[in-house]
Amino acid sequence: MMTHSIRLFLSICLVILGIAAESSARRTHIDQEQRTQLAKIKTVYLNIIALTENGRVPSDDLSSLIKSRMEEIGYTVVTDKKAPHDVQFFVKCEERKRWKGTTPSGGDAELADAPARLWRGPACLFNYLLDGRDLGWYKETRTDFEDAYAAAQQAKVKDSGEYAMSQLKLKLEKFDFPVMAATEWGHTERLAKLLEDPKTSKPRLLRILGTLSKVQSKAAMPHLIKLAHDENTEYAEEAIIALAGMGSSATPILTDIFVNSKISRIQAAAAKGLGLIGAHTGDPTITPPLLDYLNKNLEDMDESSDIDFPVLTEVVWSIAKLRNDKSIVPIEQLNIKIWLIRDTSEEMKKLREAANVATKMVDLDYQIM
Repeated sequence: MMTHSIRLFLSICLVILGIAAESSARRTHIDQEQRTQLAKIKTVYLNIIALTENGRVPSDDLSSLIKSRMEEIGYTVVTDKKAPHDVQFFVKCEERKRWKGTTPSGGDAELADAPARLWRGPACLFNYLLDGRDLGWYKETRTDFEDAYAAAQQAKVKDSGEYAMSQLKLKLEKFDFPVMAATEWGHTERLAKLLEDPKTSKPRLLRILGTLSKVQSKAAMPHLIKLAHDENTEYAEEAIIALAGMGSSATPILTDIFVNSKISRIQAAAAKGLGLIGAHTGDPTITPPLLDYLNKNLEDMDESSDIDFPVLTEVVWSIAKLRNDKSIVPIEQLNIKIWLIRDTSEEMKKLREAANVATKMVDLDYQIM
């Protein structure tokens, strides 16, 4: 019978592998010919439908907005189905969502911005057809309220359908469906060009950088490094994690940030990034700085006030992923010390959980007992 430790070990491995192979694992039904077609998309046929409780309503405002946003990143958009086009792009905006399912198995159901099963309020659903075939890509943006009638009454608007569409339009102004579509179609060069545009917003910049880091695009590297070193920006942590997607080439940069940063949240992000790289590459140069940090902290760890919880917790999780024999003794010592400290805080609970998992992960002999 499989022991709890082995089950835990296998579960964590599956999570790590799932992160590494997110896109390829869930979109394996797209063959190489289709990928080639997607990569060549330039002209998009846009079809938008707006539905309220009273039926279909004009969608000119929504269509104009979506068209201009797609054109901002270089696509040619047509609204005449007879006009030559490479892909059919559909948007369905409803006062009360009737599309109740999720994407097919292996699709986007578990990802951010995916359609919510339980949502019944105003929403816009995006998908596309390639040569008339649905490839299982669905994205959705929703209003902040589910009851359009009650929200309209509160806003003193008589027509709930009109109010729902106006609020969905506000969402469409910020919802980054153009970058999502370009990501889905593999248009990394188009995305890289946006990095050079000074008008590109920070949220869009980070989304693009995260996308490009997953495919290890060289165009993303200098931008990620710049953001990662700007410790005063609110996006530094996200840039550091995106930088981890570049693999071993980012190890020296993240190590430098981890060792030299004096800001807890930045140092914690760098530790997490190093762990992600180590889990995917097995890079042996990652372990020493993390172990140095742990060993130095063990020397003076007598009270909770001696612990920088965000940093140490991420260090321990990363050590668990790296599974180095030299980690066994320090992790065992950490487990003893943190249980001797009388502390029932949430931060301590998270550290103890990480240390417990790390004990099982770094000691293979322990796992097979």
